[in-house]
Amino acid sequence: MDNTLSLDAQTQDSHTDKAKADAKPRVRTDHHLWGTYILLVIVAVIELFSASIQEVTDGNIFMPVLRHGAFILAGLLCMLVLQRINYRYIYNFIPWFVVLCIGLMLAVRVAGTEVNGAMRAIRIAGIPILPAEFMKLGAALGTAWILSRNQEKGRRDVTWKGLWLCMGFTGICGLLLFSQGLSNTIVVVCIIYSMMLIGGVGWKKFLIVCAIGAVVGGAGYIYKTHEKKEVVLTPQQERIITLNKEGSVGAASGRGNVWNDRMEYYKRPNKHLDKFDVEHQQEQLSFIAQAHGGLTGVGIGRSRENARLPLAFSDYIFAIIIEELGLFVGIGILIVYMWILGRSAKLTMLFRHTIAGVMVMGCAFVIVFQALYHMAIVSGVFPVSGQPLPMISKGGISVLATSLAFGVMLSVARHAVRTTDTKAEQKQEQNSLPEDARSVNPVAGAVVQQ
Repeated sequence: MDNTLSLDAQTQDSHTDKAKADAKPRVRTDHHLWGTYILLVIVAVIELFSASIQEVTDGNIFMPVLRHGAFILAGLLCMLVLQRINYRYIYNFIPWFVVLCIGLMLAVRVAGTEVNGAMRAIRIAGIPILPAEFMKLGAALGTAWILSRNQEKGRRDVTWKGLWLCMGFTGICGLLLFSQGLSNTIVVVCIIYSMMLIGGVGWKKFLIVCAIGAVVGGAGYIYKTHEKKEVVLTPQQERIITLNKEGSVGAASGRGNVWNDRMEYYKRPNKHLDKFDVEHQQEQLSFIAQAHGGLTGVGIGRSRENARLPLAFSDYIFAIIIEELGLFVGIGILIVYMWILGRSAKLTMLFRHTIAGVMVMGCAFVIVFQALYHMAIVSGVFPVSGQPLPMISKGGISVLATSLAFGVMLSVARHAVRTTDTKAEQKQEQNSLPEDARSVNPVAGAVVQQ
């Protein structure tokens, strides 16, 4: 009798395990990521109307916000679609997305248009596209693809082949971005290096790639900043440069000279005395806006500096936020971005497979590193440069790229199997992944068996 009951129990357990294996994987909505996205959209809508006062014309006062709102809506739709797609299908599309980004970057060199003193945009169907914004996301996803497919078997470590592939990919991304802006290059390099560290590259290998990157990057910077371009300026161009209009400094003297001038100004001990310096004007107006706002701000729509601060609606939007809403709100926005990074890190430690973790962290790095760089520029920690504040700065392509990053994170959080899930679910996910992308997550919080 006991043997019969035992046999029946084993049979029942076997059927239960089979049913779990055949069942659809569970889906989860990550409310933390959704909450941060909604908060950033709210801040963007509130502040962009005030910061876009330079573009407001009689009878058309809402057009700047409506244009940006259209891009936010398009980004939201893209994000809703992406989060419903299983991240395994997004993973298979990554190589094609990277090739598309590289193709757009090359097209800019051939048929690009100038934006703020550098060839940054290409027009498609009359719409200006900034490929650098998509290249940041492409760099993160491409690195995730490489790391997930080059793990040591039986060990939580990236192979030497994977390491050199990451270095080569970093070089390609850096070369494509270098002529368009130093800040974008720095952000992408930081993204890739951070992903290598959390993706299983040991400290010894990581120090090697850091040394190589420092040598190559330093040589490239020295070469670029010593590149001279003799240009004869018309009186009108000289006046534009003096008055700091339209960013003609970069157009006239070449990007290398612009970087060099900015670094020289940044390192100068008495830079506050250079009242007619381009960087001085922008930096001081940003500081004045933040000082005017104080702890609690002067109120929405009551900014005094948005009409004088160049690119207040994009490169210096954080200064306008502090002026109108105060330092406390500014710190709150910083916490929102750090929350994205912290939440992504927590999710990464739960995922069973490497690919899920590096995809989430890569997208988080794309958003957070840009935000930190923007805030560092506005606060005077970094030299003056152009870097948007994700989801908040005016710029439709930046909003779309950021929304795509959120969509990928939500897709992984929704569909990826975690170490706390049943063995049947873990096995099902493993069988659905490509054979060389089934490596165990090197930063998983629990020890799991391959």
